[in-house]
Amino acid sequence: MTSISAVAFDCDGVMFDTVKANTAYYNRILSEFGKPDLTPPQFEYVQMHTADKAIAHLFPSPTDFEAAQSFRRKMGYTPFIPKMEMADGLRNLLDWLRRGFRTAVVTNRSDTMARVLTEFGLEGAFDQVVTALDVAHPKPHPEPLLKALAAFDITPDRMLYIGDSLLDEQAAAAAGVRFAAFGNDALKADYHVTRMMEIRSILNGR
Repeated sequence: MTSISAVAFDCDGVMFDTVKANTAYYNRILSEFGKPDLTPPQFEYVQMHTADKAIAHLFPSPTDFEAAQSFRRKMGYTPFIPKMEMADGLRNLLDWLRRGFRTAVVTNRSDTMARVLTEFGLEGAFDQVVTALDVAHPKPHPEPLLKALAAFDITPDRMLYIGDSLLDEQAAAAAGVRFAAFGNDALKADYHVTRMMEIRSILNGR
């Protein structure tokens, strides 16, 4: 087996528990336009997709979509960042990875990612950050992972991607990178983990 030399992380559901933050964020937008709170299927969709696709899903009318997008951009995500919870062991894992691995964030977040990293003191903690703004085709398309691979100048078999959603599974498969499903046994993956430091055990066996 080829040695892994780079580890990439999804953000929502992996680096951070964002259920409270994203629920409050999208419910605030829905409330502004007199719509009820997110249903479970709606939350599942918005949690995986880009903000643009999430708003299009919640506001299918073109007129409503433009109004909701305008409100979303004006409101911003910053007030909801305190509701995010960093995964236990993430800092320790990143410190350990620094000794011999390249690291990346590969996420469908867009203009919120940089602020999240700053607020949690993680700016500079990753060698590469790829968001939906950096690619023409976000996940489940492989382009975000391929962009990280190109930045590291490595072949797909040398990267491990940690994700928690079907979009992560599909992107990893399409890019040809090894996939660790975080907290989701329903996904097809090379590894299934529930804690950050289990990633260290996987890499110690490389």
